[in-house]
Amino acid sequence: MSIRAVVWDVDDTLFDYSTADREGMRAHLAAEGLLAGYGSPEQALVRWREITDAQWARYAAGETSFLGQRRDRVRVFLGEELSDAEADAWFERYLRHYEAAWAVFPDVVPVLDALAAGYRHGVLSNSSLTVQDRKLRVLGLHGRFESILCAAELGVSKPEAAAFLAACEALALPPHEVAYVGDHPEIDGRGAAEAGLLSVWIDREGGAVTASAPRGGHRIGTLSELPALLGADTRFGAPDTFG
Repeated sequence: MSIRAVVWDVDDTLFDYSTADREGMRAHLAAEGLLAGYGSPEQALVRWREITDAQWARYAAGETSFLGQRRDRVRVFLGEELSDAEADAWFERYLRHYEAAWAVFPDVVPVLDALAAGYRHGVLSNSSLTVQDRKLRVLGLHGRFESILCAAELGVSKPEAAAFLAACEALALPPHEVAYVGDHPEIDGRGAAEAGLLSVWIDREGGAVTASAPRGGHRIGTLSELPALLGADTRFGAPDTFG
């Protein structure tokens, strides 16, 4: 059967999270007078991203709350025993710089326009609805989606099949009639494929596909490739393109 809907990841798929996080943190650390403690701004940013990834993994595993991982990111980065209020205040100051750098990728609006008449659209994110709902509104994309689901409210996160199936249920469609587009080869790519969706991995960096790269889906370098792929769904009887 043909694809009737597309469910989207948000960060680094529709929204250029990596650039916003990098530029926002650079400006924040300069304002806080913290850059001097590192050899370069890049080293500080690498440390922040490592801590972010580690704390997000704890959140995804159910070991902490969404707010808890934010607070612990600040505490670990600063190496200080801050109160919740102090950690929240520091993170809020960072958010002001981060949000000033928000932008969608250049290929997003054109592909959403191209697919608007032929497909329904939803969102499935491993973030929280509070964060992503506001982000999509600020970016002018919110009205394009019928449903917006996030792990914090679902109680289950990608790559668990239950997260992808919840997104399909929100659209009242079976998984084989839904495509999922995301930037992470395992969390998005393999997770969607194993849940029975048409899996599309957007690899904007064009990185080499390793032996452990996900199978069962398609790899694209730009969203401009998506309309043709959806119109020629080759999951059945054709080789995958993940490598």
